[in-house]
Amino acid sequence: MKSLPAGRPSRWNLNPLFPVFSLLLQYSPQQFGWLRSRWSLELLAINIKSLFNITLPISTLYRYFSRVNIVWRRAAPTLKIPDAEYEEKMAAIKEALSTSSAEYPVFYEDEVDIAFNPKIGADWCLKGQQKRIPIPGQNQKYYLAGSVDARTGKVDYVGGQRKNSDLFISLLEKLKHTYRQAKKLTLILDNYVIHKSCKVQNWLKKNPKFHLLFLPVYSSWLNKIERLWQSLHETVTRNHTC
Repeated sequence: MKSLPAGRPSRWNLNPLFPVFSLLLQYSPQQFGWLRSRWSLELLAINIKSLFNITLPISTLYRYFSRVNIVWRRAAPTLKIPDAEYEEKMAAIKEALSTSSAEYPVFYEDEVDIAFNPKIGADWCLKGQQKRIPIPGQNQKYYLAGSVDARTGKVDYVGGQRKNSDLFISLLEKLKHTYRQAKKLTLILDNYVIHKSCKVQNWLKKNPKFHLLFLPVYSSWLNKIERLWQSLHETVTRNHTC
C-alpha cells in the first residue's frame, strides 16, 4: 500500500492555468489596464478571477508558484534598439558552435571589473542585526579578461590594471600559446570598443588563425561567460574583506 502525502490534499489543481500565468508574466500589468508596473500575487489572483471566475487564495498561489519555479526575481535593463544583423550574427555563431572541435575551438570571451571595495549583498545573520562589511574607502579596480571553451568548459584568463586593448591582446596571446595546435580559434564576444580597436585589428592581421564573431548589440545575456562572472561576484567579491 502506498502512503498518502503529508499535509492536507491540495484543493486546487492549478496546472491547467500554467500557460495563462506564463502569458501574463510576459507583459506588464499596465498593458491590461492596471496602474501598476509589476505584478503582485493579489493582482494575478484578481485577473484569474476576472478571466475564469475562480477565487484563488494568495497562499495557494504562492505555494503553486514555488512548486513550478515561478520566482520573484530582479529584472535586468535592456535597450529597445534592434540589431539589423541579428539573424546573420546568430547564424554564424550557431554554425561555429556546431563545428567546434579540438582543431577548431570556439570560445566565449568577456572582461570583468574586480573592485577593491566589496559589492554588498545579502548574507545570513541574526534577526534584528545587520552584518557590517568594512570597506577601505578609496576604491581601486583590477580587471580580468577571460574565455571559456564552448566545447570543454576550460577557462583561461589574464589580469591587468587597465581594461584596454592590451588586456584583450594579452588574452589572445595566451590562447595562441595554449591552443597552438589549433587550426582556427573563434571567439564569441560583445561589441565593446577594445575588441574592435586599431591595435587589435593589427594584431589579428598578424595572427590570421583568430576569428572574432560579435554578438548582436545589447545582447550580453547571450555570452555564456557572463554566468562565470556572476558566480565570481556571488561567491568571491560580494561582501569580501580582502
